[in-house]
Amino acid sequence: MLSREEGAALAAIDDAAVGRTLLELIAIPSVTGSAAEAEIQHHLARRLELLGLDVDLWSMDLNDLRADPDFPGSEAPRDEAWGLVGVTAGEDGPTLILQGHVDVVPPGDLATWDGDPFVPRVTGDLVHGRGACDMKGGLVAHLAALAAIRAAGVRLRGRVAVHFVVGEEDGGIGAFGTLRRGYRGDACVITEPTGGSVITANAGALTFRIAVPGKSAHGSSREQGVSAIDAYMPLHRALARLETERNRDPVPLMAEYPIPYGLSVGTLRAGDWASSVPDLLVAEGRLGVRLGEEPASAREEFERCVAQACAEDPWLREHPAQVTWPGGQFASGALPDGHPLADVVRDARADAVGGARPRVRGATYGSDLRLYAGAGIPALQFGPGDIGVAHSAREQVSVREVVDAARTLVPVILRTVGVR
Repeated sequence: MLSREEGAALAAIDDAAVGRTLLELIAIPSVTGSAAEAEIQHHLARRLELLGLDVDLWSMDLNDLRADPDFPGSEAPRDEAWGLVGVTAGEDGPTLILQGHVDVVPPGDLATWDGDPFVPRVTGDLVHGRGACDMKGGLVAHLAALAAIRAAGVRLRGRVAVHFVVGEEDGGIGAFGTLRRGYRGDACVITEPTGGSVITANAGALTFRIAVPGKSAHGSSREQGVSAIDAYMPLHRALARLETERNRDPVPLMAEYPIPYGLSVGTLRAGDWASSVPDLLVAEGRLGVRLGEEPASAREEFERCVAQACAEDPWLREHPAQVTWPGGQFASGALPDGHPLADVVRDARADAVGGARPRVRGATYGSDLRLYAGAGIPALQFGPGDIGVAHSAREQVSVREVVDAARTLVPVILRTVGVR
């Protein structure tokens, strides 16, 4: 049942403004680590100021963050990282964090897109473009909900803290730096694309690198060498067996997925001359981390698997492969069992949009959720769009879904922080 204040704020949501803002944000090509990532943070800071929030926009000390023993890792090169937090006025109530990342992945092969990925294309209710669902639709939902509450003249007892962060796609430096600056809250809603579900847990993901040695020789006398490609093959088979073993009997939140904790080799690089036997292969990929599993334990199991495969191979026994862990290091994360935030979001969705309460499930990918959970802040994900089209040339989001996400956030905010 909606309260009078909730009804007034919902009536103030501007659907047309939602569509305009979505087009505006997609047009900023905020690829992770690029100058446009900083550009969108400054753009959003101005938007938060216009909404009456107290805004903190700061340049993060990259060297200081990277030296922190808990630094979550990164992959994209960067010269800067900007933090952005906006906080509403409030007195003595709880603080609800609305969180979203502003960075997007590169568009990839431009030939696979119908036009420029950063010139948003509209077909009916759908907006196409890089970042449409991952996750500029979610950013717009935050802005629209806050704008509606302000337009309706609703006064909050507690505070809403908007955390717009960079670098989520390659490790989470933005969320990490924001939390290290001292920003905290009583609960956090992250508007990643969840396809209508409430996501209360994320698997983790660790980037690995395996260097496999060979022995060089001229291709015409390859029997005098050892191809690093051939040497790698028993390792690849061992990793496939490890993936199978790590995915036996997943917890109920993850049981619907064919492979909840994927182990994927993403790149293979070997050789530098076509007529030479390659003396080095480097494989890089990601290792899924199970819910509740310590990343250190996952790394140890992976390294044991590689070591065992080397011990069983005549060449690798004497010339073992080397495992290192560069790039993003995502732990798993979860909303504490029984925490009321999930029911608050589910009830808000049913009351504000209609229909059944959304279901609760886990997600196979890593996100900033684990950083907030690790800081003791109960967090979940609920936002517009389908993760199945994220990071692809088919990326899109429905304006109606963005509006519905904003409509859900309105009662979530008012029921969490209270009304004066």
